[in-house]
Amino acid sequence: MANARARLIYNPTSGREEIRRKLPAILQRLEKGGIETSCHATECKGDATNAAAEAAERGFDIVISAGGDGTLNEVVHGLSGQEYRPALGLLPLGTTNDFARAHGIPRHWEGAVDLITQQYSSPVDVGRANGRYFINIAGGGSLTELTYEVPSKLKTMVGQLAYYMKGIEKVARLHPTPLKISADGVGEFEEEFMLFLIANSNSVAGFDRLLPDASTSDGLFDFIALRKCSLTEFFRLATLVMRGEPVLEESGFVHFRSNRIQVESDSRVQLNLDGEFGGTLPCVFDLLPGHIRVIVDEKGESSYRKNGGPNRALML
Repeated sequence: MANARARLIYNPTSGREEIRRKLPAILQRLEKGGIETSCHATECKGDATNAAAEAAERGFDIVISAGGDGTLNEVVHGLSGQEYRPALGLLPLGTTNDFARAHGIPRHWEGAVDLITQQYSSPVDVGRANGRYFINIAGGGSLTELTYEVPSKLKTMVGQLAYYMKGIEKVARLHPTPLKISADGVGEFEEEFMLFLIANSNSVAGFDRLLPDASTSDGLFDFIALRKCSLTEFFRLATLVMRGEPVLEESGFVHFRSNRIQVESDSRVQLNLDGEFGGTLPCVFDLLPGHIRVIVDEKGESSYRKNGGPNRALML
């Protein structure tokens, strides 16, 4: 492959701060793979967005997001508003890594770096929520607030367990919210929901069987919402989700596909965009098809999981 210039944007606190220890080895491996790489360490919220926009303006061939889904969201936000958008590489060093999981990008840094050096990219859709971009998932409801309410130090110490700890605290206060939903090709309806998700990929909070047919290249969102229910019913449905069993036919869920969805409520409902706070309702969610090229395995194979043989990635 031809030599390329890359800008690596990394969050020093992502995951268990692995990037701090591995950075010299990562840079050496990229250089050996023909990619001349410079770095930017994020220092505050929004820093990765500015760094990604600057990298696009400076004409880098590749922008590498090293961190979790929150870092990725900021990088996508910085790239999406640019006329020229470099290819996007991922080093999934965060706690959940939903987007990397959905696209089979290796969890281990060596494999992820080697994938980037191959420089094969494929276009993916990008979501937009009231002008703010997201690449994996948007949602609303008290449980969707988990990802930006869990302290970064706790995530560094205990990883994924931090979300479960916070989730137990949240469940006791879970309550339904009246929503008015309008979707192109679907229509309008009003109902009370416990939470709603607008997914661009098939990996949601680490679960890749909740929306098994969702794709980042089909030009459509997958909308799924949990209807008002008792705590007992909530736990039954949550158990099905955690077991990876199919739930879309369950009467407690609403599911449809659309490229433009408007959600309103008389109550205050906070939004979650790729794990970050995204404002409040009302909101219009629309899709930008094939807006960013992401570096993936040319064969479509997944090596994200640590155990077992190769799994097929979400086909692009």
